[in-house]
Amino acid sequence: MKNYSIVRIGNEYVVQADEKSVLKIASRRRAARLVCDAAGLLDSQAPQPARPSSAEPSIVRDLIPGAIPDPREVP
Repeated sequence: MKNYSIVRIGNEYVVQADEKSVLKIASRRRAARLVCDAAGLLDSQAPQPARPSSAEPSIVRDLIPGAIPDPREVP
């Protein structure tokens, strides 16, 4: 999280990310700790490798050519 700020509004602190308010809390120290924790979690997430479209799971059952389907599964 690169674009964040902690703004005091009255007796509370508001954490803003990219100019959007995302958290309201009473303690500035707690707000700063939560921002650091969130940034650490975001950094620790490894990007998911892209799966080729042919590797997508299918809900269609593969039938063996010439095989007789189970009558209990036929609609």
